[in-house]
This record gives sequence, C-alpha cells and structure tokens, in this order.
Amino acid sequence: MIRTGRPAHFSRFVRKCLWRTARGDSSPEETRPARVLKFRFRKDGLEQLFRFRERKALSKQTIQPAKVVAGGVVPPGDKSISHRYAMLAGIAEGESEFSNFALAADCHSTLGCMKSLGAEVVSDKTSVRVTGRGLHGLKGSRRTLDAGNSGTTIRLLSGILAGQNFTTKIAGDESLNKRPMKRILTPLREMGAQISARDDNFAPLEIRGGKLRGMHYEMPMASAQVKSAVLLAGLFAEGQTSVTEPARTRDHTEIRANGGLKLTGRKVEVPGDLSSAVFFIAAASLFEDSALHIQGVGLNPTRTAILDVFTRMGASIQMLSLRTAQGEVMGDIAVKGTQLKGGVLEGAEIPLVIDELPMLAALGPFTEQGIEIRDASELRVKESDRIAALAENLRRMGATVEERPDGLKVAGRGAGKLHGAEIEPRGDHRIAMAFAVAALAAKTPTTIRDAECAGVSYPTFYDDLARVAER
Repeated sequence: MIRTGRPAHFSRFVRKCLWRTARGDSSPEETRPARVLKFRFRKDGLEQLFRFRERKALSKQTIQPAKVVAGGVVPPGDKSISHRYAMLAGIAEGESEFSNFALAADCHSTLGCMKSLGAEVVSDKTSVRVTGRGLHGLKGSRRTLDAGNSGTTIRLLSGILAGQNFTTKIAGDESLNKRPMKRILTPLREMGAQISARDDNFAPLEIRGGKLRGMHYEMPMASAQVKSAVLLAGLFAEGQTSVTEPARTRDHTEIRANGGLKLTGRKVEVPGDLSSAVFFIAAASLFEDSALHIQGVGLNPTRTAILDVFTRMGASIQMLSLRTAQGEVMGDIAVKGTQLKGGVLEGAEIPLVIDELPMLAALGPFTEQGIEIRDASELRVKESDRIAALAENLRRMGATVEERPDGLKVAGRGAGKLHGAEIEPRGDHRIAMAFAVAALAAKTPTTIRDAECAGVSYPTFYDDLARVAER
C-alpha cells in the first residue's frame, strides 16, 4: 500500500494508494519546447533521419503594460494527468474518454506513441477517446517512437515498454535527446529491463522488452517521473514493486492505477493545470485592484505547495467549489491583487515548486523583499538553463540580479521599476510565459521572441492573458 503525507495549509486531502512512499515534498514533470516532424527514408541501405521544425519562423508577441487583471480564465487540462491517463488507457481494457484533455504538444506526443503501439486514439475539440489493448496487448512499432519534446513521455513510457514482448526504439527532438535518462535506466535495469542508450544516458533508447521482477526501489532523488516509470514497469513484473522516495512527489499515477493489475476504460474529466494557473495568480497579484476567477483547477495536495508560497508572500487567494473527479481534487481559485512581500525559497520546498520557480523569480522585482532561490541547480538542466535565462532576461528589463550556481537573488521593487525589453526565452515555454506576465507591470512594451514555444504546455496562453489584462 502507498501512504501519502499531508502537506500543510492548502494541501489538506489525504488518500490511500498502491505503493508506500516517504512523507515529503513533490516533484515536477519535465517538459520540452517546440515539436518536430520526422521523415525517414533509406538510401544505399542506410536509414537517415531528417527533422523539420513545425515553426518555420520564430514568432514574436508584444505585451503592453496593463492597469489591472480581471475577469475569468479556464486553464488547459493538466499535462501530468493527461500523460498518465493516455498511457494507462492504452494498456486498459475497453474505451476511455477524457474531457478537457491537455492541448499541450507534449501530451499529444504521448497520444501519438500510444497509437503507434496499437491503441486506438480519436480526438476532437472537446474530448480524447483511447481504446486500449489490455495489459499485454500492445504491439511493436517498426518506426522509432517520437516523444517530441516530452521528457514525461519518454521516461514514463519506458517503464511500460520494458515489460513488453518486443523491442522498441524511442527518441525525441534535439533538445530532448540531450536530457539525462540514467535516472530511469538504473531502476528499470535492476528490474531486469534491457535498455541501451547513447552514452548510456541519453536518447535514443532501445528497449528490449521481457520478463521483469518486482523490487523495492529507494529513490536517490525526488522525481515523479522516475517513480512513475518504476511503478508502471511494476504492472508487468513478477512479484511486488514498491518505491520509497526521499520527498513526496505528485501521485497521479498511483491514483489512476489504483485498480491493480486489471485496468478498465473510464470516462474521466481532466482537471485544469495548476502550473498554468500560476501565471494568472501571479498576473493578478501584480495590481492591487485585480480580481480574477480561475475555474476548474486541479488541487491535488501533492501539487498545491505553490499556493502556500503565494500565501506566505501575502497573496490573496481563496479556493472555491472543491470537488473530486476520479480521485483528483479540483476547484476554483479566486485571486485579488495585493502587494507581495517576496522571500527565500530553499531546501525541501524547492522540489515542490520547481516548475513554478521561473514565475516566482520574474515576480521578484515587484515584491517588497525580492526573491531569493537556493538549492535549485536542477533548473540548469530543464528545457533551458532556466537560471541563466531568468538572470539574462531580468537584467534586460532592468532588474538587479545575482546569478548563482544553484539559484539566483532578485532585488525587490526598491531597486526600481522594470522597463520593457526583448525577451529571449531560449525555446522554454515557462520562461516565455513568466516574462509575458512580468511585462504587464513594466513601464514600456515588451517583446517575447519565439513566443510560440508556450504552446508546449499552453497553446492559448497569450489569448487568455490578453483577455484578462485591462489597459
């Protein structure tokens, strides 16, 4: 059995799950920018792979200063949950239907992989339907599975593929293929998986499926992706599989797989993505007269530490209309504008809010004390080197920043008001969106280069932001 801890304040919901975890903090999912198209052909007996980016030219968005943020917004479906639902539906029996499935490019990479493995996938504007092939019914793909920009896709799916009776190759775009994979290779190999990787750490991966043995894995680092990869492999293993994590991570895999070894199709509503809602909580907090209502947000207690951080900084946040859907807590968030105090984020709190750190850092110049982030060296190996990207772009807007190996210190509003600038997000969706929000409170307009990289997680972000920002 799994025992989940009870995070404080906003995180007040406790549930029973399948595997035992240690009490602690949560860990984010990892995502990547810009999708790619792949074309293969053979010439002189050799297969060559050509990649063409879907974005033919870098896009730009100009953000005008605002006076207030008001109205309502509905964030897109939760990425972490959408990934897991799609994978588990593919190995379930019967049809699953998901409303509010994430529009993010990363999640559609997962759908594409499941389709290549034999699951039937049908999607339209309002829902996604996946007809699974059962726990042992997937079929091999002649072509390399394309995880696109999605670290969640390649890492979690590796756990499923390790237990199949066929060999699979899986890779992603240029940036994903530079992301470390050793963290999943080690435990999966201990379970008996045969996986080869470039330099024994990077994609492309070749996974030779076969018999797995259950084990207890003591995780050396807090990672929802590593935990999920092991637990998904455990569905195909002989004997019990359990995980102990040094810090509590998001538990969507355990919640959805709580039926044991027999998975059946379901009709499920995907909650709105809290990490996407954070950009609007931040935007509303910039202006004292703001009043914003964010609807249908996932409030899983392993994800809500960011709300505790905002509250500690003085934000005015209220949760409304709480309910559950297939074990996931969801509700609305009401935000009113206020002056934020800022503060220090460090230690055990960092894994809880790693995805939201770019937005918190970009808020630094608008807070009383500024923002200081420590113990966050993991930011260096995200979609971009987020520490360097944050420091560079904050300086472009006139902020006072001290960059450190494991974080940064951003001076508060006493150092002066920010001005508009040209922002280089380095292909990182969270950097682009964080500075689009910061631009609302700048003195002059700001231009976000390669703005479409936001589509990796939030395709309608700029439209939603423009609708609630009053000028």
